[in-house]
Amino acid sequence: MIVTLIVVSEVGFWVLLAAGLALRYLARMPRAGAAVLLCEPLLEVVLLVVTAIDLKNGAEPDWKHGLAAVYIGFTATHGHYMVKWADGHAAHRLGRGPRPAKPPRYGTPRAVHEWKMAARGVGAAAIAAGLLQLAVWYVGDGSQTEPLHAWQARMGLVAGISLVIGASYTVWPKRAPEGATDGASR
Repeated sequence: MIVTLIVVSEVGFWVLLAAGLALRYLARMPRAGAAVLLCEPLLEVVLLVVTAIDLKNGAEPDWKHGLAAVYIGFTATHGHYMVKWADGHAAHRLGRGPRPAKPPRYGTPRAVHEWKMAARGVGAAAIAAGLLQLAVWYVGDGSQTEPLHAWQARMGLVAGISLVIGASYTVWPKRAPEGATDGASR
């Protein structure tokens, strides 16, 4: 049931995103579109509540509960970024707005961008690890919580990889090719 709800949450995210942007730009109803987009966090709240109820009803903690925490963590840190990205592209394509800026490609601006993405990755891992720890305390049985601890270790790995990627762009910045103007964008 938890895996199905995770899939439904992911599909629901994209459906709400498409509906919100369609209302905003195609139907020219910006307030209704914004209201639909603001409903997206409710999907994660429902997933969190259902996961907690599943554990409360005696379900043995396993990889599904860990995956739910990871999904919530990553949606919390990357969801707004994704909505903003999609909104910029929809405004350009449907609303005749300006072309959205692309991420910088070279030098310090690229390193700053990668550090921001690394911060999102670390934040997602921290939220997921925190939710997993709450689940461990909620369950209370040390022998049953091993799958949740395994997910926490994976989140530590995700945070570490995110930091290494950010650092790599600082230590070895990508250089602009000869003839590039500012090196900040394509």
